[in-house]
Amino acid sequence: MIAKAKSIDHGIRAVLYVSGESRNKKHPEKITCICDNFMPQGMDASGIWTEMRFATMNRPDIKNNVIRMEISPAMEHTKDFTIKDWQQLWRDFAAAFDNREITDDDGKVISVPTNISGSKSTVWLHRESDSGIPHLHAVVCRIDENGNINNDHAIHIRAHRAAEQVVLQRGWITARHIHESRIPQVSEDCMEALRELDEWSWEGYAEKLAARGYELYPRKDNDGVIRGYVLHKGSSRFKGSELGKGRNLTASRIERTWEKLHPGQTEQESQTQRQPVVTTPKLSVHNGTGHKPQPIISQNNPISEDYTEWQPNRQHTEFEHDGKNYKRYLPDKVLDFLNDEFDHRELANWQTLQNLAMAYFTLIASPYEMTSGGGGGGPQSDLKWGRDPEEDEIEFARRCAREASHRIGKQKKSGMKRK
Repeated sequence: MIAKAKSIDHGIRAVLYVSGESRNKKHPEKITCICDNFMPQGMDASGIWTEMRFATMNRPDIKNNVIRMEISPAMEHTKDFTIKDWQQLWRDFAAAFDNREITDDDGKVISVPTNISGSKSTVWLHRESDSGIPHLHAVVCRIDENGNINNDHAIHIRAHRAAEQVVLQRGWITARHIHESRIPQVSEDCMEALRELDEWSWEGYAEKLAARGYELYPRKDNDGVIRGYVLHKGSSRFKGSELGKGRNLTASRIERTWEKLHPGQTEQESQTQRQPVVTTPKLSVHNGTGHKPQPIISQNNPISEDYTEWQPNRQHTEFEHDGKNYKRYLPDKVLDFLNDEFDHRELANWQTLQNLAMAYFTLIASPYEMTSGGGGGGPQSDLKWGRDPEEDEIEFARRCAREASHRIGKQKKSGMKRK
């Protein structure tokens, strides 16, 4: 069952629509009055609206003076419903709607319980013109019979949770359960698409899935890098993050999953693309002009790990540092950590932070590099930078992220809070 709720300021138009008196309703014969609560029965839309206006006339500060609701149970659950059954469904839903206290991520109450059960309301049954699918429409007064306001904070969440409660009470299967039951088949279809793919590419992956009836919609960051994706099939939507085993079909891991399905081909490509890496030390010269010197990094590294070649449990990534683009193969767990630490949904400068942390991790840069302040001493710190022999890669990545955050600072997106 699906339920929607929204507070509105055009109450008369809502009442005209749900009662079938609106000129926009083509089939008023498919509309049935279920109940009018705390009002005389059998009134037309104008009379119902007048009753609700009287209830709110002492509160001119309330702009949205009614709540519009829609309740859509599955057709197989209501095919034998009588008017009394629909009335009971409305009472059950209203009670579940009222008996809710909505909190935010920090546990702070943002929406106290309501009292639509004790408010003026009109409820009507509509049937779709073509399919005949039934659903309830209701218009509820914002002021209850005791003169208290039915708050509308997070009202859509309240309606969704009320619908889930009613479904559980009645033993009906929820839309979420239906969705979750389909995920294994979608995941298997994705794995089959990867098995059929001779060479990894997002285009090829989308093409193989299209043959199975899916549409792939990538989610890209500001630099055009795919950070997530959604599969559409009919009216169903599946996020890449909820597919597969161990999140192996997420945007950050899917190429590695393809490589595991094609080990021989991946190794052959790695051997073909492998080229010797020649490292030329960069000299640090301070000429007094204020330009940033080139750091000498490798000579102070406790561990100088080579991330220029593919190895098991690593995946290809690209990042920019100091105006140059770098291609490296970083451990899966390190990329997952950096994606979580610098979440693109929360930080405005997540890409800059990730780039610098990757530069630190691959030893392209050091957080200890500095220019001389003119008070003596050289421009290069004597502190060592790199991974300690007893330090795990993820611990070193955490240290790199901390240094990047210290150097740049995190810029939160407007209205976002980090959990």
